[in-house]
Amino acid sequence: MVDPAAADPARAVRGRRPVWAYAHVPHADPRDPLPTIRAALEAHAPGFTDTVIAERGMSAAQLGAYNANYVGGDIASGAMTLWQTLARPVPRWNPYRTPLPGTWLCSSATPPGPSVHGMCGYYAARAALETWPKADRPASAHLLEG
Repeated sequence: MVDPAAADPARAVRGRRPVWAYAHVPHADPRDPLPTIRAALEAHAPGFTDTVIAERGMSAAQLGAYNANYVGGDIASGAMTLWQTLARPVPRWNPYRTPLPGTWLCSSATPPGPSVHGMCGYYAARAALETWPKADRPASAHLLEG
C-alpha cells in the first residue's frame, strides 16, 4: 500500500488522501482484488474502510487485457530471477537504448526491474543524457548527473 501524499502533500486535497495498493493473485485471476485488499487493510487498521470515499480495482485478467506487457496481470514483466535482474529485457551493455535513434526504454522491463519504482526511468534518462553533447542538454539535466 502506498500513500503518495506522505511524500508529496500536494496530492492530498481538502483532507482527502489517495492510497494505492495491489495484491498478489494467481496468474490471469478474473476476480476483483478489492475484497482481498480491503480485508487485509481492515485487519491491520480497523475502521479504514469506513474512510474510503471511492475505490477502483482491476483483476489480473483485466490488467493483462489493459496492457499486453502485463501477461496474466504480471506487472513485473516476467520472472525476477538473478539473470532477469541483470539482463532484462535483452542482455546488452545499455539495456535502455533501443535500435530506434533517440528512443529509450524506461519501463520495469529494464534494470533494476519492478519494485524499485522510478529507478528504471532514472537510469534510462542518465543513459540518454550520456549520448547528448553537454552544450545541447536540457537545463534540468544537472538533476540526473551523478
